[in-house]
Parts: sequence; structure tokens; C-alpha cells
Amino acid sequence: MIPISFGPQVCGHLEAGATREWLVPDGRGGYATGTVSGLRTRRYHGLLVVADDTCAGRRVGLVSLDPAVVFPSGAHVRLGAHEWASGDVDPRGFELLERFDLVDGLPRWRWRIGDVVIEREIAMTHGRSCVAVVHRLVAGGPVHLSLAAVCTWRDAHGERRADGPTPHVEPVAGGAIVESAFRLAGPDWEPEGQWWHGVHHRAEAARGLNPTEDLWYAGRFAGTLDRPGDTVQVLAWADDLGTEPPAADEVVAAARRRNRSVVAAAAPADDVDATLALAADAFVVTTPDGPDVVAGYPWFGAWSRDTMTAYEGLFLTSGRFDEGRDLLRAYAGRLSEGMLANTADTGRVEYNTADATLWFLHAVGRHVEVAGDPDLAAELLPALRTVVDTHLTGTRYGIRVDPTDGLLTQGAPGEALTWMDARVYGVPVTPRAGKPVEVNALWINGLATVLELADLVATDAGPTGAAHARALESYRRRFPSPSGWLHDVVDAPAPTYPLGGASHHDDDHLRPNQLLAWSLPHAPLTPDPRMVQAVGAALLTPLGLRSLAPGAPDYAGRHRGGPADRDGAYHQGTVWPWLIGPYADALRRAGLQIGESLIGIESHLPEFGLGSVSETADGQAPHTATGCPFQAWSVAEFRRARRS
Repeated sequence: MIPISFGPQVCGHLEAGATREWLVPDGRGGYATGTVSGLRTRRYHGLLVVADDTCAGRRVGLVSLDPAVVFPSGAHVRLGAHEWASGDVDPRGFELLERFDLVDGLPRWRWRIGDVVIEREIAMTHGRSCVAVVHRLVAGGPVHLSLAAVCTWRDAHGERRADGPTPHVEPVAGGAIVESAFRLAGPDWEPEGQWWHGVHHRAEAARGLNPTEDLWYAGRFAGTLDRPGDTVQVLAWADDLGTEPPAADEVVAAARRRNRSVVAAAAPADDVDATLALAADAFVVTTPDGPDVVAGYPWFGAWSRDTMTAYEGLFLTSGRFDEGRDLLRAYAGRLSEGMLANTADTGRVEYNTADATLWFLHAVGRHVEVAGDPDLAAELLPALRTVVDTHLTGTRYGIRVDPTDGLLTQGAPGEALTWMDARVYGVPVTPRAGKPVEVNALWINGLATVLELADLVATDAGPTGAAHARALESYRRRFPSPSGWLHDVVDAPAPTYPLGGASHHDDDHLRPNQLLAWSLPHAPLTPDPRMVQAVGAALLTPLGLRSLAPGAPDYAGRHRGGPADRDGAYHQGTVWPWLIGPYADALRRAGLQIGESLIGIESHLPEFGLGSVSETADGQAPHTATGCPFQAWSVAEFRRARRS
């Protein structure tokens, strides 16, 4: 894997260290995460963040273990880092960091206090909500080490205040149980019980969200480090509180072995590919219903559009055929009115997506081809036929085939059904009602996939063939625009008319959605090199493609500010790394060279979400990363683009 390591110039500089984040997932949707500096900048940062069975909900438990070193002289040095509502940063343990490394995906810090060097490693047990923290004396000594256990128990999206109930901490052998939810275990536990008021999260402040919470100092562990190699080890876990996990150093060793085996099984082509293989593994989780995909850390759960878009890059490029097959079967079993649910992240199951189900058809087709799995084709074809039939006759949100041209139309008041689905105060920013270019490319690709699979298993495809021929002819006639690229939406309601009004127009804003017209396996169009070059010239950045060309009236070059500002810019110029996949495919099919198009994202791997790829970035230079630091389809499509 690529080396990810920082010295004191980054570790000891708060602005540099606090913008680089690490993630250790538990394989169930929970995680430990934080920053190189040790400063918690998000409400989501913590050492034990516990996911529910669907990954849609998470709760923060153990927030931090703050180290303090006591020398034989009595000198006391605190190695933690907290920012307070007053603006103070205290303690400032990052100033003593001489090194941070990401080793086999696991974070490691080294503090130097004169001739004393103390190392910290963090790992999680895969498949269990359990974190292990090991402190080791590397040089010097003897010293006494104490670890302050700072806790809460709250929804990951919120805060907890001291004016509410005091957390219940029950002493047990070797530690304590907090809120009957998670357990702490380590040496020489000493209860404390004190609120820490006004802890500040600078990243939440920048996002226009409440940045302040109160934390509970539950108690502290302690141990003496006499000679190099001595350790103080702490565990925290939320599963089966009566069954203690293996020792913390064993958890770290097991996690390192597992991560190495994940990389080896993916047969990486180079160090970057190896890094991406491990990054991809973070998003593949096991739930009671089988495998699923976390769309992004630290705040997303499962989103079917993201899952199916990322499917090839997460599962097929790594040879995870069995897990992928189980996932596709499970999703097929949850089809409703020929649609996949969009997400349950909002607290209820929502079906407001016109494209996720079409990406599902694509994922099934790619799996059957890459894995050589005709049995899965035969098993899922009835479900795929149902998708085709319901889209031909009509399903939710006005999603139906227009009988006049065979193209798929969609739209409902107040809804944004494509991947450009942001809303501001409940109003869609880019509703894109009508016949979007990428939705119809996916529709045609999906129809061709069903035809191909039916032929593979010698099964009648029903009306699919006629529907494909009709849609393909109309697509080739309707989407090319006099502007030199493709229309983004045809038959869109005119701006002066309400949805469903009598007047329509064809939207020719220059957006990246048209890339799917050239990049899919059964793409409806043969790419014109001039069109592909026009898209690249306007939209390509080092971190992916802009969602709207600069110069457009609604172009927003910065994805910053409060929720309304960020959502307003989300698909109006903000860069999306996942689009590098379709762009690379379009270049290849047009006979053009990819050249240096992938170098920027490769260089991004050690600078934001360490070893991973961010959700988004600013449209204007320097294209600072935004959104989730760790995003599934960004990693998946970048990896697929490199391996194609």
C-alpha cells in the first residue's frame, strides 16, 4: 500500500493535522474515527461509534481516551487534544507528536517527551462493535500513564448536554458499563464522574451546525511503563457485555492480519490499487439481512443508488463474488412495485429514486459477466422482468415509459429523483423532471442487459426487445444538442410552467450526466471525441468532474457554509470523484487517452480521508475536499477506472 506518514510539521500543526482524518471500521457500519492531531473536529468522531442493524442509525459511546504521562519527578504531561467553546485548545498534546502512520490501515501515533517515546495503536474487531487501544513505551522510562475515559451515549447526528440526565456508569470488574450500552475494560480503573462543558467541533461550525456538546468524564485507567515494550491496554465494546473480547494487543494483531489478507485477496496491481482495495473493504458490511454497503463515513448508511453504482468497484474488482451474489439476491427480494428503496437513512423507507433500480440491472449484468454466473441470471431474471414491466406501465413518482417515444420519464411535485437530489428547505435544487440523459442511458442499458441475460439462459424476454429498440432509436434522435454536447433533460417542464404543464423544453446545461450515454456496457451512443473533450474541458478537475460547467447561471464554485448553502451547491458545480469512472470509460471508447486524468485523485489519498476518496470537492481551485471523507462510490469508481 502507499505509505501514509506524517512528521511533526503536520502532526504538530493543528490546521494541518486536524484536517486529515483516519477511519477504522468494524465491518458492521460502526467505526472509530478521528484526526491525525487527535483533535475531535466532528460530532461523529469517537473511538466507539456503534451502528444499528441497518447501519442507518449510529450512536457515539467512547469519545476519547486522553493520555497523561507522569514522570518520577512528578512532572505531568497531557497528550490529549480538545477544543472548547471559548476558542481555547487545551490540552495540546499534538505539539508533542513526532510521527503519525497509517500501517495496514490502522492508525499509529508517537509522542516524544524528551527521551521518552510513547506509541498508540487503535483497531477494531471485524464483525463486532469493539475497539482496542494500546499504548506502548517505545523509548525511555519508567513513566506512569493514565487514560481519561471520556464518554457519551447519543445519536451520532446530535449532541448531549449537561442539563439532561447524567450518564449512568456501573462499576464492574476491570472497568465500567456506561448507560447499559457499552463496556470499558482496562487496568486500575478509577471512577470519576464529571461533566466536561462546551467541547467544540470546528468542522460542524464550518458546516453551519451546532458545534458544541458536553461530555462525561467517566473515569480513568492507569499503568506503569517501566521499560520499552511495556503496554497499557484498554477495550471498549457494545456487543454481549458479559463476554470480554481478546486482549487489546491481540485485537490489533488480528486486525492487521485481516487487512493484509483483504489486500492480498484483491490481487492489487500496484500500491495505489492495494490502498483502494482496503478502502473499499470499509464500505462492505454485514447486517442481519446479509451483506450491504455503507455509502459513506461518518454519517451515511445504505443508499441503493450508491450501492449499485459502486457494486463493480467494491465487489467484482476484488473477487468478492459470493458476498456480491448474496447482496444482489437480497436487494432483488426487496423490490416493491419494480423499484428499490432509495434509503432508510431518514428514519423511514423511501422509494424516491428514478435511477437506483436501473443501476441494479447494471450491477446484475456486470456480476453475471465478470463472475461467470448464469445461475444467478436465471434466478434473478423474473425480478428483472418485473422491473421492466412496471417501468413500461408506470410506477411511483411518475416513473414510466412515454408511449410516444419509448423513453423513460419521471417527476413528481417536490421531488428530485435522480442522483442530483439535493433540496433546500424542502424544494429540489435540480428536480430534472422529464427525461434525464443518464436515466435513459441506464434504462436502455438495463433493457439490453435483460435481453442478454435472457438469451444466456434461453428464456423469453417478453416486451423487453421492442422496448429497447424503441428507446434506442428515440435516444439517438432526441438527446444530441446543437450546443455540441447532449441535452441534460429532454421534455423538461418549462421554467414558467408548473410540473405537468403544457409547455416543455430541452435542457442543454453542460453537466457530466451525459457521460453514461457513452460509458455503460450497452451505451446508447458511440462517443464523439469532440463531445467527450468538450465535457472534459469544462468539467474535469484534479478530483473528478464538476456537476455543472462554470459560467452557467446557477454555477456554484464552493461547496461551503450552512446546510442551505451546501445543498444549493451540491450539484451546481461541486466536484464528484465518482464521475471519474464514467469519464475514463468515455475517453477509452472515444479512442482518447486517459493521460493524467487519474493522478489528482491518486494524490488525494493521503490528504483528507486517509487512504480513501472523499465524497465531493469545491468546483473552484484548489478543489478542497468536502462532504464525507470516506465515500463508497468515489473509491469504487476510481478503482474501477484504474483497473479497466
